[in-house]
Amino acid sequence: MLHFIYNPNAGNNNAARKANILKKLYAVPNSKVWETTKALEATYFTKKAIEDDASRIIAVGGDGTVNEVASVLTETTIPLGIIPIGSGNGLARHLNIPIQFEAALDRAINGHEIGIDVGLVNNKMFFCTAGIGFDAKVAQLFAKSSKRGFFNYIKATLSALTMYKPIEISINKGPLQKVYSLTFANASQFGSNAYISPFSDLQDAYLEMVKIKPINFLNAGILVMQLFSKKIHQSNKVNIQSIKSITIQYKEKEPLHIDGEALLTDHATLEISIDPLALLVIV
Repeated sequence: MLHFIYNPNAGNNNAARKANILKKLYAVPNSKVWETTKALEATYFTKKAIEDDASRIIAVGGDGTVNEVASVLTETTIPLGIIPIGSGNGLARHLNIPIQFEAALDRAINGHEIGIDVGLVNNKMFFCTAGIGFDAKVAQLFAKSSKRGFFNYIKATLSALTMYKPIEISINKGPLQKVYSLTFANASQFGSNAYISPFSDLQDAYLEMVKIKPINFLNAGILVMQLFSKKIHQSNKVNIQSIKSITIQYKEKEPLHIDGEALLTDHATLEISIDPLALLVIV
């Protein structure tokens, strides 16, 4: 049996759109629909679906919903399907899963499965990207907004530009250094075709560590253009290094994002690693 785990708060969907999504999900034969109402409920529903002998579990939401469902499925051989209705949909875009709902639904039902790598930050899983610095500050501001959608993400980005200051870190217990942001990329993009690591491969058993040096407002504008044109690796302000594991010294209670979801660091040491081909995904 197919199990759909639907987050109605993902993206910028109005009541009519939500009703249409539910109608189409309930129309799928031999399936069950779980609708979330609060954070982490997708995790709970995934466990219930596993107990119910689900053959496929399909996350209908954004990267945060995908993360909750996928984090449970890494311990199983049940494949994850993705119907992307979030603000960024980074993992779905990397996997060439359609953004259009009906096409994504068909792919989730009829597609084949592949294994992909899973990143970890202090044992918290991520499937697309995780990071500290500017991107984490944007995620924090976006989380505080009452509205979702790409436009509101841009508003959060512009707001962060006016207040943000570079952070100070140590890599593998080396000397302290200032960076604008530090991203760990399993997939190639944050979402919305913003390519932070254009050559990342979900099946190569490596993460890419993308370090951006302190920049001014003009540099930031240029980097944004390079981000969306898939050329950020050409900037002399950017260093991209393939890693299997690394240790970062940073501050506790500072912004961190995991698959776009805003968190705070819970320890002064961040242990970054990768678990190769630990998740089955339908593509």
